Amino acid sequence: MSIQRPSKLHRIASFGFTLIELMIVVAIIAILAAIAIPSYTKYVAKTNRSAAEGCLSEYANYMERYYVTNLSYAQDTESTPVANPAIGSPSPLVLDCAANSQTGSNYQYSVSASTATPTAYTLTATSINAQLTRDTQCGTLTLNQIGTRTNSGTGTLAQCWGG
Repeated sequence: MSIQRPSKLHRIASFGFTLIELMIVVAIIAILAAIAIPSYTKYVAKTNRSAAEGCLSEYANYMERYYVTNLSYAQDTESTPVANPAIGSPSPLVLDCAANSQTGSNYQYSVSASTATPTAYTLTATSINAQLTRDTQCGTLTLNQIGTRTNSGTGTLAQCWGG
């Protein structure tokens, strides 16, 4: 009794991948995505928060420059001119953080300056749109005239400011 091999005409050609191989690849991709997407979302939220911190610092610098010139803080930062040290005359300074596509679409900026006592202000960056749900840890960021930084979320100041 001899074992016969199938002839070339009867061989079944197998090309491609089996269903099990494809399912393994899909499972691996799903596991990697489950790890990468939340990590990326946290990174984006942290980057947006850092941009908002930069904008608040820019606003604070503007308010301090205005104070040096006028001995009071600006009440309306969008229309109040500030002295330009390069030319020595007042020229309107446009604070473009709110207009910037990265920072303006993620935070709403406001300045609260008391008209009764023009020696105090509070700058606020309130998270909006996607940043509102991405960054619940820090929430609203505030900065005042003496440099006190606060946040409305559950995170610590070290986590929310400069980290």
